[in-house]
Formats: sequence, structure tokens, C-alpha cells
Amino acid sequence: MDGKLAVIGLGSIGSMALWQAARLTDSVTGFEAQSPAHGRSAVGGDTRLFRMIYRGVPDLYSILERSRDLWAELEAETGQDILTRCGGLSIGTADGPYIRSLLETARANGAAHEILSRDEMAERYPQHNLRPDDCAVYDPNAGVLRTDRAVTSAIAAAEANGATVYTNTPIDSITETEDGVLITSGEKSWIFENVIVSSGGWSQKLMPDYLKAATQTKRLFLTWFVAKDAAQFTPETFPTFNRMYEDRSMYGAPAVDGVTVKATLDGRGTVTTDPDGFPRGLSTAEISETIETVSEFFPGLIPTIVRSDAFPDLYTDDRNPLLGWFGETSRIYGATGFSGGGFKNATGYGHIAAYEALGKGTVNGLDFVRPERFKTS
Repeated sequence: MDGKLAVIGLGSIGSMALWQAARLTDSVTGFEAQSPAHGRSAVGGDTRLFRMIYRGVPDLYSILERSRDLWAELEAETGQDILTRCGGLSIGTADGPYIRSLLETARANGAAHEILSRDEMAERYPQHNLRPDDCAVYDPNAGVLRTDRAVTSAIAAAEANGATVYTNTPIDSITETEDGVLITSGEKSWIFENVIVSSGGWSQKLMPDYLKAATQTKRLFLTWFVAKDAAQFTPETFPTFNRMYEDRSMYGAPAVDGVTVKATLDGRGTVTTDPDGFPRGLSTAEISETIETVSEFFPGLIPTIVRSDAFPDLYTDDRNPLLGWFGETSRIYGATGFSGGGFKNATGYGHIAAYEALGKGTVNGLDFVRPERFKTS
């Protein structure tokens, strides 16, 4: 036996699961197919949004609260600035379904928020070119996460607590045996009591058939722009944002580098059969829609894409993650399928995965993420 727990894939969720597992045992090993925080994975792109205001399952709020606290713990443990707490704006039609859904969920779970009228928005955040019937919901707990710094810090903290890490070690197969779970990479093999699969867009080959049928790997892209006046788009003056309408949608983050503003079309994932081989450049249509949207929303940004990239992520049919054992008696635990929205909760999901995979107990209230929801019999 080579250890109690293996974590396959040390990206957004796997790095956090490794960090949390190393707090519970010194018998945990992480496997990364390339190098930690490499730019070809869903970690790429510098930043991700953290927010407490969202649409959907109210039960997610407890994980957001756990994640917020754990981001602070990771910063304290490693001395790294990971979460820039700059607040966040959700902007849309005042009586439209997007704002209504946000407020319904926020009121159900008690999330702190402030409703801003169009005039209040225009006064406080003049960077946004608003539509006549706009309003916004301000999230005081929102911010922007530095993805590469988060992942490398979590892995370093895990190693400091005794974890073993193998980089440039892609896993070919995992097989449950009477003794545990056999992992192979080329001619090398290991046996662990339990395994967490957290390989993002590369997870499908390690999943049972019923989950392969309920998931798709999608290509997501990000874009950045230069501000005409960078001082207007710093974290101190420009919160993260989500703008949603029937005809246009975009989200983004302030200029954490002092130069470029992330402003990216929302919900434009396209299915890919090869997480290593899809086009990373933008299509003519993607460029055109992005520039049109930025030109309307932000007159203070130069409407030329100065940087772009694309990344793979695993989507489930219902857009909720896979977090739990692959079967009733399985020793393989899934922490994947985060459908383009996992990073803000990476610490919370990593904590749950490590806790459950090491047999420390079961977290209740998570039926909406359990893999068995996709079983047909």
C-alpha cells in the first residue's frame, strides 16, 4: 500500500483537496499530469470571480461561506494574497428574470447585499454604460481570486504538511481491487486505499460509464482589454461584475496587473472531444460579439482584444458538480464536473472531498452534487 489517499489532478479543486487532506494525514499523494497551475488547464487566465450572490440552489451558500473562510486560512498559512476583496456587481434589467432570481436566492440564504438603482449605479460606478431600465445587486463579500497563486500556494502548503507530489505524471487508468485502488502511469503503478478524481476536463476517461454519459468537456475562452484610464479600473474603484440580458451577457474583473481588464462573454462554452487539441484562438464570430459587447458596456475600454485564451472544463448535464463516491461501495471519489464555476468554491469543495474521502464523515445537504443523481436504476 502506497498511502491512504491519492488525488489525481492538482488544479482548481485537486490542489485544495490535497491541502486539506495533508492537514488530516501525512499519507496523501497528489498526481499532476503537467506542472501545477499550468496555463492549459481551467486554472489558466490569471483570475476568477468570488461571490456570495448567485442564482440557484440555496444549499450552495454554506459551501460559499466555508470557501470564504478557507481562502482566508490559505492566505494566512502561506503568506500569499489570493483573494482581493473588491466587492461585486450583478447588473441586469430591474424587473427581469436575472435580477429576480438573484434576489430570491440571496433572500433565501440571507446573503448580504445592496440593491442599486440605475442612478445610484451611474454615480458610484460610471465605468458602466447602463441601459435605461438597469439596476444592480452589490455583493460586499465578492472579490477576485488569483488562480495560479492559489493553486501553487495550496500545493506548497500540502507538501509542507507531508504530502507527496508527482508532477508531469498523467494517470492512464484507475482500477479497484481487493486491496485498494490501483493507479497506473506508463510503466509505473501505485496502490492507495482511496482515490479522488479531480482532473477537470480530463476526468472522463477515469469515470464510470453512467457519469461519462452525463458529462461533456467544453472549451471556454477569456478575453482582456486595455483601459483608456487604468485608474478607473483598479480593484479599489471597479468591482467584479456580471451583466446578464437576453441579448448580451458578460462578466469580468478589475485590472489586477494595473493594465488589462478581464471582460468575457458568459455562457459560450462549446463541446470538445479532446481537452488537449481544441483551438485556443478565438473565432471571427467570438471576436466580433466580444468587441460589440465591450463597446456597448464599457466606453472606457479600448475595443480591441489584447489577450485571449481558451481552456477545457468538464460540464454535467444539470450544471451542478460531481462530488462524492462513484458507487455505493466504491473507493473512488469524484471532485469534478464544476461546469465553469468551481473556482470560487474550490477551498470548500476541496475540504469536503478530503474529509469524506479519508473517511472522516459525510457532509449532509449535498444531494444536488452527488454522482448518484445520474444513475437511471
